Amino acid sequence: MKLHKLSCAGAALALIASSSVFAQALQGPELYKGEQQQYDKALDEGMVVSFDTGPTWANWGTMFSAFKKRYPGVEIVYNDLGSAATVVALDKSKHRPQADTAYYFGASAIDAKQKNLLTGYKPDNFAQIPDVFKDKDGKWFTIHTLNVAFLVNKKLVKEVPTSWADLQKAQYKNSIVYQDPRTTGQGQVVVLAANLAEKGSMTNIKPGANYFGELQKKGNVLRVVGTTPYAQFVKGEIPIWIGYENDGLKAELKDGMGDNVAVVIPKEASLAAPYAISMVKNGPNPEAAKLWLNFIMSKQGQSIFAEGYVRPVLTSMTLPDSVKDKLVKAPQIQPLDLNAAAAIKSDLDKAWSQQVLGH
Repeated sequence: MKLHKLSCAGAALALIASSSVFAQALQGPELYKGEQQQYDKALDEGMVVSFDTGPTWANWGTMFSAFKKRYPGVEIVYNDLGSAATVVALDKSKHRPQADTAYYFGASAIDAKQKNLLTGYKPDNFAQIPDVFKDKDGKWFTIHTLNVAFLVNKKLVKEVPTSWADLQKAQYKNSIVYQDPRTTGQGQVVVLAANLAEKGSMTNIKPGANYFGELQKKGNVLRVVGTTPYAQFVKGEIPIWIGYENDGLKAELKDGMGDNVAVVIPKEASLAAPYAISMVKNGPNPEAAKLWLNFIMSKQGQSIFAEGYVRPVLTSMTLPDSVKDKLVKAPQIQPLDLNAAAAIKSDLDKAWSQQVLGH
């Protein structure tokens, strides 16, 4: 999706409108202390540029609508680049930044921080984010997670597996698909989740590699893929996909699979992959950026993520009725330590290749 553009004249009109026609009090109580004051500051800028928040992903489209309804004088401009490409775009424009905020997989947030592309900001509820899911200075912080799960097509699988141990059974021969851990973030998280279930650690990844080696030797792996197989899963071509919970719920509730899909958090262990957001260094609209980040981290914003089948980072909050029986509490889901994962990436690639590919 290409970046929406405003003409200079249109931007000027928007600024004029925002400082006059739309200068108004919030409807209802503040979501956080100082919200009205922050809205007033954001009105002087009139817009926020949000990188990599494609409206069909993680319910960003609903988030945009709710933000605009609450703050009618602040326009949202967005694009959909992908995590790594977002960091590249930020780096290329660092002398004249275009973005106010950037959203990405947590590993890309760390990359952006290391390239000095971000500025620290601690929004509402920052203290409630687990330490492993944020930069201590607020240069990036997790806003929701994607959790490793078994996505099972019940038309193709007679008995739904509930554990990593189950997947090793002979009845699942030629049934399992997962992404390549060497080239995809999801694949890496999946192997690390299995490693955790097999009593490994972030300094001992052999159990996870051995697990997938055994799965391969038994013939239970249908294929290892380099991109998300979501379309193939929905078409009924994959019996079991070790992937992310939200894709299974989307297939079940939105894309027609209904009761034919089971979404299982494996009982031994799962990992929560963090998706983070940042305030861009020297972005053009810093006050509007703060308004946007505070809204995302408010309970209203976090509930909107839940309605998009991703788990809010504020895990103690009450979930919306529409999803609370789907996003059930699962204490076996543990947070992924991104820094530790980055440190062992090459070792994981090597161990997995030796066990699964034989080289």
